[in-house]
Amino acid sequence: MRRYAHFAKTIAFLAAVAARPVAGQSQPPSTQPAPQQDVQQDEPEANPARPTVSNPATLIPVGYLQFETGTLGATDSPEFSTRYEFNEVIKLAVSRRIEFIESSEPAVHYTVNGVPANGVGEVFLGAQVVLLPGEGAKPTLSASYSRRIYDGGAPELDFGSPRNSSVFYASADVKGFHYDANAIFNEVLEGPVSRLQFGQTLSISHPLGKGFGLSGEIWRFSQPFLRSNAIGNLWAVTYAPRKNLVFDAGFDKGLTGTSTHWEAFAGLTYLLPHRLWGR
Repeated sequence: MRRYAHFAKTIAFLAAVAARPVAGQSQPPSTQPAPQQDVQQDEPEANPARPTVSNPATLIPVGYLQFETGTLGATDSPEFSTRYEFNEVIKLAVSRRIEFIESSEPAVHYTVNGVPANGVGEVFLGAQVVLLPGEGAKPTLSASYSRRIYDGGAPELDFGSPRNSSVFYASADVKGFHYDANAIFNEVLEGPVSRLQFGQTLSISHPLGKGFGLSGEIWRFSQPFLRSNAIGNLWAVTYAPRKNLVFDAGFDKGLTGTSTHWEAFAGLTYLLPHRLWGR
């Protein structure tokens, strides 16, 4: 149990920060009639993090469960020739300040040195906390910590799989465009040796109308054991038939010799329409 002590202490600290009041998120009195206001409150909106590498600084609606489900196929990477996976992220916001996150890869099929195999990826647990709420062009700032609690041993994508990860987020809307920027600090392992990995991501999205949207992203991760960098360019299209349901599909092109050359992905984000507890 000692190996989980650091994780537990970090989550406790994040929860203490989350208990502070969020003055910037208070809502002004509504001028709408009460019935219309009730209808609006009954329509929760999903807050997808997929399919980009960048995650938003904002949280999902309080008291709701959000599922981010997808599949990804990749070719030509330092650890494999082909790799196909199913992935799942589950989020629950317990206040306007704090959100708990579980991330996993329940099924992975890969080929290494011409030999195909099946396996299971990692499982991560973590939490994200809003440090400074924003609105419009004023960015929301937040931070997160996550820890790998299970390693299935399947080969990884170009930026690897951290044992511990801390991320700082910034998100805002500027002149019709939305951006998410992340600064990432990971502890990565190779056998008994651990190294610090740095990552930076920037994604920009823009609505296209009728529920469609377009996202573009550039990202970079250091590769301390290869003494190189993984850099990629991602493009994705999203479609939201309802406020709580968003479909996505796209591709990512690696830009260095140690990057995964090609990735293609598709998935959905679904926010359960009912709160788990009362308001």
